[in-house]
Amino acid sequence: MPYSYLSMASKPGILTDWPWKPLGSFKYILLVPLITEHIYSFMEKDEDIDVSKLVLFPFMLWRMLHNQLWISLSRYLTAKGTNKIVDKGIEFDQVDRERDWDDQIMFNAILFYWGNKYVPGGSHLPFWRLDGVIITMLLHAGPVEFLYYWLHRALHHHYLYSRYHSHHHSSIVTEPITSVIHPFAEHIAYFLLFAIPILTTVLTGTVSIVALAAYITYLDFMNNMGHCNFELIPSWLFTLIPPLKYIIYTPSFHSLHHVQFRTNYSLFMPFYDYIYGTMDKSSDTLYEKSLRRKEESPHVVHLTHLTTPESIYHLRLGFASFASKPYTPSTWHMWLLWPVTLCSMMLTWIYCFTFVVESNRFHNIRLQTWTIPKYNIQYRSKSQKQLTNNLIEEAILEAEEKGVRVLSLGLMNQAEELNMYGGVFIQKHPQLKVKLVDGSSLAVAVVLNSIPKGTTQVVLRGKLTKVACALAFTLCQKRIQVSVLREDEYEKLDKLLGTKSEGKLVLSKSYTCKTWLVGDGLSEVEQKKASKGTLFIPFSQFPPKKLRTDCFYHTTPAMQTPLAFENVDSCENWLPRRVMSVWRIAGLVHALKGWEEHECGYTTSNIEKVWEATVKHGFQPLRVPTHLKS
Repeated sequence: MPYSYLSMASKPGILTDWPWKPLGSFKYILLVPLITEHIYSFMEKDEDIDVSKLVLFPFMLWRMLHNQLWISLSRYLTAKGTNKIVDKGIEFDQVDRERDWDDQIMFNAILFYWGNKYVPGGSHLPFWRLDGVIITMLLHAGPVEFLYYWLHRALHHHYLYSRYHSHHHSSIVTEPITSVIHPFAEHIAYFLLFAIPILTTVLTGTVSIVALAAYITYLDFMNNMGHCNFELIPSWLFTLIPPLKYIIYTPSFHSLHHVQFRTNYSLFMPFYDYIYGTMDKSSDTLYEKSLRRKEESPHVVHLTHLTTPESIYHLRLGFASFASKPYTPSTWHMWLLWPVTLCSMMLTWIYCFTFVVESNRFHNIRLQTWTIPKYNIQYRSKSQKQLTNNLIEEAILEAEEKGVRVLSLGLMNQAEELNMYGGVFIQKHPQLKVKLVDGSSLAVAVVLNSIPKGTTQVVLRGKLTKVACALAFTLCQKRIQVSVLREDEYEKLDKLLGTKSEGKLVLSKSYTCKTWLVGDGLSEVEQKKASKGTLFIPFSQFPPKKLRTDCFYHTTPAMQTPLAFENVDSCENWLPRRVMSVWRIAGLVHALKGWEEHECGYTTSNIEKVWEATVKHGFQPLRVPTHLKS
């Protein structure tokens, strides 16, 4: 029977934490002296160039890239549901626990540096030696696999498990990086174990750069594969070569170990589990079931897009730790990645197809988020208008083919100048079964409920979108004065509302009002003229730039998700954790209620009805800020 790790993880043993944990993100400072000495040694003209030393730190970067590729691939395929093994999601606590997966790469780099410098035969390695490769393979298949099996079983003893190994097993649903999330003491033991082939070849003079790099890459590959949570080993391989099942494990094989705890202890070769009777009897069944599992068809699709070139890292498929925090553009470490950013931009130009980035579940409803590989600047370009609309239309038709019930249009996918809030697609395809939702009614409801009680006057400033016009109308009906700062905007609203404004729509040049409803187009000058203590409540898709430290800024229209909303491990753009934009929520509520009408074009659903349905399903409004940050 599986036993709980929660009751055993409160007894950390010695050397649990990494030595550089207090340094946080500055831990790489420890590598500066090594890299400096590394560079200096190659500047000395009299010294022979040691290629094995030269490739040490580039190889460290390769390992990081290799791991990141596995993370992105795993998250992409599990979001689609293809060959998925464990049908559960992960949450923020797991992402936080696994954010320092690069610690072991840094640890290995330091040890390899010292080995190159101090171990006899550890420097000036030849590029290739066949005998060293064969010795490495034999020693891994023999002593390493055998010793690891018994070390692993020992780590599952109550004493060691409660002090060390329970940290790794905190992740029932694994990701590739789960494979290296262990206490520092465990990594010391693993390094000593995997050093057996390396030190043997070094001391016998048979080591080579290829053997060393290939062995470490093999360890990374197999570790990542075993924790990726999707099955990728084809069944024909075991049919063609039956003995392979004893020397190559599968992702589903190791996944059972994280679920059952006391079975499938082997490293990469199940051979020892067969010998010692610890093979899980359901291993073959789970393997076949996972291979048969097809891509999931969602009930709801939220269609969004990239915003800035750096936003690709904030996708759930990008950097897990970065995506788990609200998006902040142009942070210093993003500048270091400009070559990668440039390549990703070129890739989005070449690969112009919508892709799945996230999958969530809420009760019996499956929600997927699809992303169009276009940036804000491209959405604003007239020359890109037709191409962008074509991509949106293709996504809608693909959703229709998959039997999706509702598709919500996020960010600029519903821009008026682009497609009239999605109305263009309804006109072109009047027989669409998938319901298109722009979320405007819920956006209006959330903004209205963010206005402090007792407010008698608001300033409405920003681009007069469908949401802005609906806000002006509703506020006037509620006998709240709507002050407009620009004459052209006043004339447009006055013409639209007419007598329905109840005399509450006014053109004003006063900036004393303390509640501003703002959208795209709010200028810096206008923001600076606002009174101290003004509350800015956005009604637009994008937040205003926060220029004032003496004013309050609410989020863009969004709500807190209920705990029943599963697989939430990334932030939606700039929103806090477990907070979702109303444009995304609206599609979900539309499907939950089974509403049959579209909410796009220039039509808006009943605001009160949508608000009540949303709150009834557990989505909660966010607290309006009332205290300034010091």
